[in-house]
Amino acid sequence: MKLSFWRQEPKTILKFLLAPIIINIIIEFCSRRSFLETISYIINSPLTFLYNSFIILTTLSVVILFKRRQFIFTIISSIWIGFGITNGIVLSHRVTPFTATDLTLIKSCLSIFSKYLSPISIILIAMALIILIGLLVFLFFKGHKYEYKINYKKNILIVSSLCFCLFLSTKLAIGLNIVSSYFGNIAFAYLDYGFPYCFSNTLLNTGIDKPKDYSKETISQISNLIANTDSTNKLLLASSDNNLKLSQSRPNIIMLQLESFFDPTLINYLNFSSDPVPNFRNLKENYPSGYLTVPSVGAGTANTEFEILSGMSLRFFGPGEYPYKTILQESTCETINYDLKELGYSTHAIHNNKGTFYDRDFVFSQLGFDTFTSLEYMNVQEYTPTGWAKDFYLTDEILKSINSTIGTDFVYTISVQGHGDYPKDKILENPEITLTGLEDAETNNAFTYYVNQIHEMDKFLGELTTALSNLAEDTVLVLYGDHLPTLGLADEDLKNGSIFQTEYVVWSNFDLSREDEDLTAYQLTSSVLESLNINNGVLTKFHNQFKNSSDYLDDLKLLQYDMLYGEKYIYNGENPFIATNLQMGIDKITIDNIYTENNKIFIKGQNFNEFSKVYVNNEYIETTFIDNNTLSIEDTDFPQSSSIVITQRTSGGGKLGSTNEYIY
Repeated sequence: MKLSFWRQEPKTILKFLLAPIIINIIIEFCSRRSFLETISYIINSPLTFLYNSFIILTTLSVVILFKRRQFIFTIISSIWIGFGITNGIVLSHRVTPFTATDLTLIKSCLSIFSKYLSPISIILIAMALIILIGLLVFLFFKGHKYEYKINYKKNILIVSSLCFCLFLSTKLAIGLNIVSSYFGNIAFAYLDYGFPYCFSNTLLNTGIDKPKDYSKETISQISNLIANTDSTNKLLLASSDNNLKLSQSRPNIIMLQLESFFDPTLINYLNFSSDPVPNFRNLKENYPSGYLTVPSVGAGTANTEFEILSGMSLRFFGPGEYPYKTILQESTCETINYDLKELGYSTHAIHNNKGTFYDRDFVFSQLGFDTFTSLEYMNVQEYTPTGWAKDFYLTDEILKSINSTIGTDFVYTISVQGHGDYPKDKILENPEITLTGLEDAETNNAFTYYVNQIHEMDKFLGELTTALSNLAEDTVLVLYGDHLPTLGLADEDLKNGSIFQTEYVVWSNFDLSREDEDLTAYQLTSSVLESLNINNGVLTKFHNQFKNSSDYLDDLKLLQYDMLYGEKYIYNGENPFIATNLQMGIDKITIDNIYTENNKIFIKGQNFNEFSKVYVNNEYIETTFIDNNTLSIEDTDFPQSSSIVITQRTSGGGKLGSTNEYIY
């Protein structure tokens, strides 16, 4: 019995079989950006290449369910090739390849495309999209249609059979180590296992897989171990007068996450006209410090952030996953915020970038923050040549947060000045720091730009520690880099031998006994709290008690699964963490008066800035920022008793918060 699919001429069938191979070659060329490396990959890993081609073939097979086969084929092919091209563009600006999670960030990324792509590149992309849309419209109306009646039962059987074969071949490929289900380094995984497989994995594999030994009994055993060890530690603590005194006096805790910051003198082949980071060097030489292993390179700020705040490891989540965009959209999570709230702390987040990026304006309530001061609530006047806010503004915002309460505070601050992209053109005419060791002019320009930005960030560190030294309250400052910059660095380029390591320093304005120690990002918070004799929180206790045990990572995975996806046995079956009512900004924005003058309406109030926009009857009105107390709009015949509010609006049009309604 002849299937309708095979009524096609052998030439057509051959084209159908060759198409995924050609598409795969294009995709891998975009990923590797080298024809020779692409050929080398195909020759050295033929089974991996063919397996990835089979993934593409399976997706293309659905065309036999439609009469407009050229149209459907072009759509599917364009999606694959488009993803491949996107991956190539992404890899030219960061180390981490394009993942399915990036699709959830598209809204946040649209507003910063111009910081990464040149106007010509944006125009070319727009033209390509227009041409593609035109082609699809043409194929839909004029393209060749399948002439015979479609036998859906048989064709669905073909597609289903291919899907089943793909399932079996995936199991076989993993079993034979042709591909792997675990990505220790996602950048290397994409190169080793191919883009189609890796991207599909990031699309389908999210969250934490249920451990085989997960049960109420297993979690109870871990809980009992934590409780027993904790009781012993409390007895030891009570025997020490000094420690007991410290445990009764809680300091302010500030964590400062520095964008793409690290000590560039760790690069083997570079020499500098003067020390790029003298303040940071002084801090790490005179205060407790160490290397910090972070989950990503060149991007993924939010994932370092997540590990620091929660004490959870990203290694157990899906490859390339951002918990901010997945589980934290629907669930709260134990964090240092909730742990410190038990001791009376107020919790604040500060970030001199757009408040909606990574959905922080929502996620921070899931993480237990009381306030969030984003760029839209600051008076920033100075930006880098590539458009990122300067970091020195953060000093005042940190002090403002601390002074906003009468009690102790936890302040989590995220900087942005060191953010890429790093221009290959000569942007700085007279850079304060110059360097040698690079022959390529474009690479030299990029490194020079980066080094001078972190040199300014280093000055900010000096200003901040000076300001904190003058505080009457005991204060601890934990500062660290979130990841290395996107400058093409490899392990062998660094004195410390790892592109996944930044450094941290624990500064304080009082004597704090602590040894130097290398840590992972998910261990840093618990380690600092241990120095302060604070042991609130399940994972705080767990890390400090068991990080050197043989079952450490297995038990950590069990706890993370139970807390986020399981039955929450560790919390007696119920999530105890309630999302906070997140307040945007420290200073309240208010409307005091509205009046008309010279055909303009003036709004007088408090704490306005360039992001303050006027809405009349829920409709945005073009707004002119005059000063911190004055905004104006054109005088229009608004209806009597119109509702006027001032909304803090992001550059992309997102709304973060509004004043009370003023009737005009």
